[in-house]
Amino acid sequence: MYKNKKRISILGTRGIPNRYGGFEQLAENLVKYLSNYYDIKVFCSSRHNKNGPKIYNGARLKYLPLKANGIESIFYDFLSLLLSVFDDKILLLGCSGGILMPFLFFLRKKIILNIGGLDWQRKKWPKMAQKFLKISERLAICISKVIVSDNKAIEEYIKNEYGRDSYLIEYGGDTAFSVTCTDTDYKLYPFLKKNYALGIARIQEDNNVEIILKAFLDYQKFPVVFIGNWNDSRYGKKLFNKYKAEKNIILLESIYDKRILNLIRSNCLVYIHGHSAGGTNPSLVEIMYLGKPIIAYASKFNLYTTENKALYFYDLNSLINILNSLESINLDKIKKEMKKIAEEKYKWEIISNKYKILFDDII
Repeated sequence: MYKNKKRISILGTRGIPNRYGGFEQLAENLVKYLSNYYDIKVFCSSRHNKNGPKIYNGARLKYLPLKANGIESIFYDFLSLLLSVFDDKILLLGCSGGILMPFLFFLRKKIILNIGGLDWQRKKWPKMAQKFLKISERLAICISKVIVSDNKAIEEYIKNEYGRDSYLIEYGGDTAFSVTCTDTDYKLYPFLKKNYALGIARIQEDNNVEIILKAFLDYQKFPVVFIGNWNDSRYGKKLFNKYKAEKNIILLESIYDKRILNLIRSNCLVYIHGHSAGGTNPSLVEIMYLGKPIIAYASKFNLYTTENKALYFYDLNSLINILNSLESINLDKIKKEMKKIAEEKYKWEIISNKYKILFDDII
């Protein structure tokens, strides 16, 4: 089945099929588009994927009994690297294992590193954890042969901070699809009958979740629907209990059913994206592909992703001002611009072909 094919290992994710996040989405789509060309092995956490398949879309799945996040992620990535010694190329997603990579310097020529976002900047981490993550990032970037940045701002950061060039390869958004509401949908989600704003994010401080919710406390024109993992942290539970009774705020737990998720996404009036730390965010390019007007937090990452053609807020007051001005804004123009950018840049076939160039050493 895999005879004479170049061996590629993908590590640093919880695993596929994807139901977790950006790196998992990337791994799943690389497998989808490239498994005919390579013998691909994807490392998965058996702690996150119980009774998972051994083969997925032509790729072999290798399960390790460690978590892919938290402190265990260091050893998860290290063990994955050790088990990739005989592979031709190693795509390492994230820098968690960077602290131990000096012990694997002999693998340097094989490693393609996608650092993702600047994880050490996230407000959820205490100061010591931020310093540790920064050191891991530095070691991973210095040791890896090839660096991938998923956003122009990340590319600039790597060049300015470490003096290294990187290859700009974003994420795809064309897995998102429009869904027309049925009578059953209206019964399950009555808010679909009228206009609503939508937010989707992991519930953590750097995603500006509370700013978005506060903006709708006194806003009367339409509600906000916010989808997130409210029960996974103290912070999430605190926000949920604080805002769950507000009549203009609808809080939903994470939704993994793709039809339902796309149903809610494709019928919103406007999408509010609060992410402040990271690169090109998958949920953002997916909503762009659906052609929705976007109000985004004015980080460099979001400005580059949307090519400065969306609406941007900096704090609570600026978000409230945008909401109050929506009737005078040409939302149709923003819709078309978001869709056009996504069609030209954020398609998985385009993204996969860029990785293929790296795997084949055509650089």
